[in-house]
Amino acid sequence: MPLYHKLGDFPQKRHTQFEKPNGGFYYEQLFGTEGFHGHSSLSYHVHRPTQVKEILNSYSVEPKIAIGKNIKSLLFKGFELKPENDFLDSRKAMLVNKDCIIGLAAPKESLRNYFYKNADADEMLFIHKGKGKLRTMLGNIPFEYGDYLIIPRGVIYQIDFETDENRLFYVESYSPFYTPKRYKNQSGQHLEHSPFCERDFILPNELETHDQKGDFLIKIKKEGMIHEVVYATHPFDVVGWDGYNFPYGFSIHNFEPITGRVHQPPPVHQTFETATFVVCSFCPRLYDYHPKAIPAPYNHSNIDSDEVLYYVDGDFMSRNNIEQGHITLHPKGIPHGPAPGAMERSIGHKETQELAVMVDTFRPLMVTEEAMGLDDGQYYKSWTE
Repeated sequence: MPLYHKLGDFPQKRHTQFEKPNGGFYYEQLFGTEGFHGHSSLSYHVHRPTQVKEILNSYSVEPKIAIGKNIKSLLFKGFELKPENDFLDSRKAMLVNKDCIIGLAAPKESLRNYFYKNADADEMLFIHKGKGKLRTMLGNIPFEYGDYLIIPRGVIYQIDFETDENRLFYVESYSPFYTPKRYKNQSGQHLEHSPFCERDFILPNELETHDQKGDFLIKIKKEGMIHEVVYATHPFDVVGWDGYNFPYGFSIHNFEPITGRVHQPPPVHQTFETATFVVCSFCPRLYDYHPKAIPAPYNHSNIDSDEVLYYVDGDFMSRNNIEQGHITLHPKGIPHGPAPGAMERSIGHKETQELAVMVDTFRPLMVTEEAMGLDDGQYYKSWTE
């Protein structure tokens, strides 16, 4: 997202001396993506951010694959995922390929006993249930029901929950998240036809600066492993930073749907994109207003992508027996569309209150053992009359 932001104190000129009030210097760190080519920020630390004291345990968290090459439409009952106390333990991969991991989490407790960093992937956390604060080395972001949190790879963070029941839908992406190119002008500003704009983003604030030495455990995810690394200083020791690479939030409730006289295709709901998949937000909206309009979506073939829908709230009119927290997978290779009766049922309706998140991947997805534990077993037959 090409949006400049800054917090705290930093020198007027980059890569120059920045003296502490009581002597000595702050330590500059470039926090960037795609080598030295992508978005970056410059942060200034009380202590050197390179002080590793010890590496403790390393263990695999690679998903276990149940179906490697899938042609079956599947439905997973997400709210049947058992809550767990620890934030990382609660995260369960459902669908994976070489580009991303799509999963669910139901953490009961705040992440406070350690810090976490994903060294491989940008993360998108969608808050279905829960409220709290994302705490990061670049500032804090409050969150609540309906918020997307975009956390670039390499950001060290913790999470404070104000609630006991927390349900998250998440995507780990091995390429960065951006807002769609067609919403932006040449310099990156969102255009008038965009369904959201810069003022809708929730930017980091409340910069925490801890001048502490000791043993600080950071769990770093890299190449399917969690490495427990002990740092000599508090990871949140930044006194100031500026740039374009930082975590931010966006509420799905601030997405303004694009409607038309006849049914609009899914790309009008697009919210984020990467090099390998897109994310769409299906929000409450007026239905199509042609006198002969059919509000239900038309049947379409999944030739180029796998379609994942995460159902958040409301009545999803194109399906039958869909509940909160359900995930459907419509794999490439076979067509899908409204459930029997849904097309006819939709005619004459003026609006929908549905709320859902869709992820369309350009490569096929593999199904994990965790996902199959939530499988309803019958969904692929749901179009049979």
